[in-house]
Amino acid sequence: MTIDRRSPPRSAGPRRVRSTPFSLSRRALLRGAGAAGIATVGLPLLEAMLNPHGEALAGGAALPTRFLTWFFGNGVKLNRFEPSAVGPDWALSEELLPLAAVKDYLTVCTGMQNRCEEVITHHEGMTIFNGYTMVNIFQEPGISSRAGGPTIDQVIADRISAGTSTASIQAGVSQRLSFDDGGTTMFAMSHRSANQPLLPQFNPQLVWQALFGEFVPRPDDKELRLSVLDSVKQDAARLREQLGTTDRQRVDAHLEAIRALEIKIQSLPPECVIPGLPDETNPDTPGDEPLVAVNQIMSDLLVQAFKCDVTRVGSLFFLGGAARTVFSELGQNDAHHYNTHDQGRQGQVHDGVVFIMEQFAYLLGKMKDEVDATGKNLLDTSIVFAGSDCAEGIDHGIARQPIILVGHGRDKLAYPGVHHSASPSGQQAQGNTTDVLLTVARCYDPTIASIGAGAPMSTTVLPSITGPEFEG
Repeated sequence: MTIDRRSPPRSAGPRRVRSTPFSLSRRALLRGAGAAGIATVGLPLLEAMLNPHGEALAGGAALPTRFLTWFFGNGVKLNRFEPSAVGPDWALSEELLPLAAVKDYLTVCTGMQNRCEEVITHHEGMTIFNGYTMVNIFQEPGISSRAGGPTIDQVIADRISAGTSTASIQAGVSQRLSFDDGGTTMFAMSHRSANQPLLPQFNPQLVWQALFGEFVPRPDDKELRLSVLDSVKQDAARLREQLGTTDRQRVDAHLEAIRALEIKIQSLPPECVIPGLPDETNPDTPGDEPLVAVNQIMSDLLVQAFKCDVTRVGSLFFLGGAARTVFSELGQNDAHHYNTHDQGRQGQVHDGVVFIMEQFAYLLGKMKDEVDATGKNLLDTSIVFAGSDCAEGIDHGIARQPIILVGHGRDKLAYPGVHHSASPSGQQAQGNTTDVLLTVARCYDPTIASIGAGAPMSTTVLPSITGPEFEG
């Protein structure tokens, strides 16, 4: 017997009942002697590989979870963004309609107050990603500051990145950043500390290199993998004797599926397919930006990195705050930032927000379509935290600054999602946006006592958005 376990002793008498459940290593293989040497067949994730509650691997390691932040500058149109109904029975607003395909995974938090203690335009809005008031205000050229503390993605990365080759990845799409801002608050989605910004990489080829450049492609072992099942039949038969009914059915189905693949394509698929190097480099040159194309490439790379477990934490900086990005793919000619400050162009602002949500929806759709080794799609096993640097660009306001959460991180957040509103539409903002940060952080580590410092700090979670497995 060559599986990573001990075979039970043979006996002529009645079969003994084990006092402890049979368990398997996640790396267990079926092995047999084939014409080309030793043949192996990987097993699917079985109940025997999990702990008694199915919440972790039998060895105690947690099932993989992921986290992603997604940023877009210049806010929304609140009267067209905030859903009208609250709780679990809510309908998508005009500006959220592009997310219809992932509605069940969507939780929206509105009517909340960003409690940043300084207001200098746009910079204070970034507090929703870290819970700190910015520092070093106006100590650098222009309207400048630095983040007051680590962003939520880095807090979570410290908890879940062990064992991955990349602790976190930072990608960007539009390079038309603000001319007026200095420091690092507005130019980095992720910060380890005030003096450790993790700037986004806008070149898809360099993002690919950071994620997959060290991978060594597997050799073409097509001939070795042909008809390997013939050589592992005995091992499979012994394994079946020790499994319960459900696991037997899974093993049988797994072997039948592999046989069908052998017949159809004469090879077994690898667990992780490394994407090819993108052709796009997203050069920072005058003219229209290929926003849709770059966003799709970056999204594809992030999703594949999650699926391959290269990294479990990422950020995508789609559109900078106070940026000069022009949505030329909508036929617009002026920067989205300028449109937000023109009362006569608020219709174009709305069109821009819908366009942004469409690009966000592409990423979320890819995550929903990809299934990991546990049989869950990437929205089941992830939480995506999306927001902007203000509520509305026309006044840079941080009252009623909305936050979008997508996914439930293995039932840590509510599924189906809800609309949490701290105050009715049009009324004064209530609560604290950092409460959302703390709730999300405790989905990954229930022992986190607080997030942030000073007035924005939170020690309070939001029970209305949590799921059945939330322990915080």
